[in-house]
Amino acid sequence: MSNIVSLLPSATEMVCALGCQDQLTGRSHECDFPTGISQLPICTAPNLSVDGTSQDIHERVSGILQNALSVYRVETDTLRDLHPDIIVTQTQCDVCAVSFTDVEKALKESLEIQPTVISLHATNFQGVWDDILRVAQGLGKEQEGQILLASYQNSVSTIADRCNTVSSHPSVACIEWIEPLMAAGNWVPELVALAGGQSVFGEPGAHAPWITWEALAKANPDILVLMPCGFSMPRIEEEMHVLTENPVWPTLKAVQQGHIYLTDGNQFFNRPGPRLVESLEIFTEIFHPTDFQFGHEGTGWRRWLSAN
Repeated sequence: MSNIVSLLPSATEMVCALGCQDQLTGRSHECDFPTGISQLPICTAPNLSVDGTSQDIHERVSGILQNALSVYRVETDTLRDLHPDIIVTQTQCDVCAVSFTDVEKALKESLEIQPTVISLHATNFQGVWDDILRVAQGLGKEQEGQILLASYQNSVSTIADRCNTVSSHPSVACIEWIEPLMAAGNWVPELVALAGGQSVFGEPGAHAPWITWEALAKANPDILVLMPCGFSMPRIEEEMHVLTENPVWPTLKAVQQGHIYLTDGNQFFNRPGPRLVESLEIFTEIFHPTDFQFGHEGTGWRRWLSAN
């Protein structure tokens, strides 16, 4: 059996889905699913405070990146003590998790550690499938990976086929950051399309774009889905006033019709792993509430009411 350290929440979920949870010996500070991994040693930490508003966090991250510094650090001493055989990390986003460069630096500082490094880099739905197989192959679980992937793809195809028969195809804006405004990119526009919606921002496989209130007003979507990166629904609720106090807010069709939805982006949409299937289910419940009920309302998403 291999000692595995995962430095990415979605990678941790892949490792566990492949039946290797008992081989995990370390995790990132953000890995919190599935249950049972919270006791594992934490091998990463942020180099900035994650408290405060989305604007506060944005300014801190921007300052770090402008100075060519890392948003996160690898806890080298912990990694050395764990003696991992395999480390799973990523190259997709330096703001979302510890970077591949940081992992390489940590390994150079611990010369006795020479594990296999599996680097994930999905930017679209197909990339997520490829990453699952990449992890499976790296763990010697290629057959299990093929079976697991087939089950995920079958679930997605079944849902997408049902959505094709639904008459409603709402326009949708997915917001990945509140201040400044950012729309969701990468795999999210594909999820919107699979669920029978029309994404008004973001391109499949492209990083999340910054948008303006003027652009949001021009797009004037039927539905507005909030999924700030790393935010839970209560955390989004704390910042709703930032949106509602903008003069454009009450003019939006989605606001006027009560089609504003909070989602747990931290657990679902922000993680390019197995639970993107559940993310798709969440979208179908939001877009087509009379046709789909998977049981995610209240935990994965809820409608926002101004009276709350």
